[in-house]
Amino acid sequence: MASMLMKNPMTFSSDRSLLARRKKKKRSSSSKNQNQNNIINHNNIINNNNNNRDSNITEWNSQSQQQVYSYKLLKALHQAQTSSSALKGGRAVRKVADRVLAIAAKGRSRWSRAILTNRLKLKFIKRLSKRQKIAGSPAIRLPKKPRASMLKPRMKYLPAFQKKARVLSHIVPGCREQPLPVVLEEATDYIAALEMQIRAMSALADLLSGASTSNAPHDQLG
Repeated sequence: MASMLMKNPMTFSSDRSLLARRKKKKRSSSSKNQNQNNIINHNNIINNNNNNRDSNITEWNSQSQQQVYSYKLLKALHQAQTSSSALKGGRAVRKVADRVLAIAAKGRSRWSRAILTNRLKLKFIKRLSKRQKIAGSPAIRLPKKPRASMLKPRMKYLPAFQKKARVLSHIVPGCREQPLPVVLEEATDYIAALEMQIRAMSALADLLSGASTSNAPHDQLG
């Protein structure tokens, strides 16, 4: 009986070590499964983003999207021309074209939302300044954009790759202070949209120039 009592502590300690090893294996296996699930979820997110980006690019390259954009652009230009604030110069035409392009994106991208919200901010500030002029209070000045000379000292000591990424984030609307993957994804969609815009505006320019030349002989005969 005494010998059995002497052996029990050894068997108890071995059982404890066995349980500890089993718990450790369970923890390691659960952590491995969790890491694998995280990797799978991350890959699924990347694949979904890539699929959405590819679908957006193919949509911008489609002929139907170009026709819809051309129709909306002509309508917006006509409304801007007939309104009280008539178009003045190519910059105003560019603003209208960019606004229609952002509307065509349907708010799915960061750059389209930035263009639309920036336009709403400018409208609000202009209306508020008009009210303050009528009331006699000093008008609100529009916030000035940072000059390129202010950005040069910061970018002077950056590596070449980070400089290019910083410049790209300032070119694409709504991408300042954004991580590089977001900037690249937005830039890819923005470039595809701009290419469609160029094709549509070139086709409209050719159409309008052809219509003006065809009407010229009739004007001379009349």
